[in-house]
Amino acid sequence: MKFVIVSGLSGAGRTQAVRCLEDLGYFCVDNLPPTLIPKFAEACSKTFGKINKVALVIDIRGGEFFDDVFNSLNYLKEENYKYDILFLEADDDILIKRYKESRRKHPLAQEGRIIEGINIEREKLSQIRDRADNIINTSKLSIWELRDKISEIYGEIGQIETEIMVTVLSFGFKYGIPVDSDLVFDVRFLPNPYYVPELKKYSGLDKPVSDYVLAFEETNIFTKKLIDLLEYLIPRYKKEGKRQLIISIGCTGGRHRSVTIADRVYKMLDHKGFYVNVQHRDIDEDANRSVKKL
Repeated sequence: MKFVIVSGLSGAGRTQAVRCLEDLGYFCVDNLPPTLIPKFAEACSKTFGKINKVALVIDIRGGEFFDDVFNSLNYLKEENYKYDILFLEADDDILIKRYKESRRKHPLAQEGRIIEGINIEREKLSQIRDRADNIINTSKLSIWELRDKISEIYGEIGQIETEIMVTVLSFGFKYGIPVDSDLVFDVRFLPNPYYVPELKKYSGLDKPVSDYVLAFEETNIFTKKLIDLLEYLIPRYKKEGKRQLIISIGCTGGRHRSVTIADRVYKMLDHKGFYVNVQHRDIDEDANRSVKKL
């Protein structure tokens, strides 16, 4: 079992660091009183490997409990628990700017100047900084650059966190556009199998419907242009630090055209090596509502 102790100055990026570690598969606990670390370590050891990577945020919010941090770290060492200390800091002017932009008070400067709180905090954290295995100054780092640094240090080779998870989602406009959509494409311009009596009962996953939809020239032109667009966009979303992309494809009821196109796009992206899955939100919605009416 491995522990990462995350500490550092307020405003230096602890929250983003923890989010990154969580994406890397770490079980994260924010603001755990250091005196509870031994008990928490014992509890994790009893999960039989289900929890084997833990990140604990320890900082001055622990108040008087913070002084127990070194006793707890000594316990981890004596019990042969592996741990690293990750310390985040930033220059004074950057920290002051961040606090002014967020309009939050520094936890150690409730009645005074921000710089006074920063100086007190630096002093309180000086010992844990001296023992840190990794120190990251975030003054000139974007959120995504910080994530990349943490991934380089604590991520495993080939870990999926470095990829962007693409979900291709079919839906019906009459049931509403999915609220978590990043990109929405309307395929209601395609011929509708719903109006072909022998196809109406099938869905876009059934061969008769998919063959019908994919037989039209406009379908193939559209899917080719859409794939070209997505091949351009996905790497750029990834570069900006986006970890999940929802591509919603809609038709009227979400059962025929959108399902066929979404499935087609999913297979094409998968073939090109993207980390992708497909979901059909409304594929059975019409049938379910008809049953409820009965």
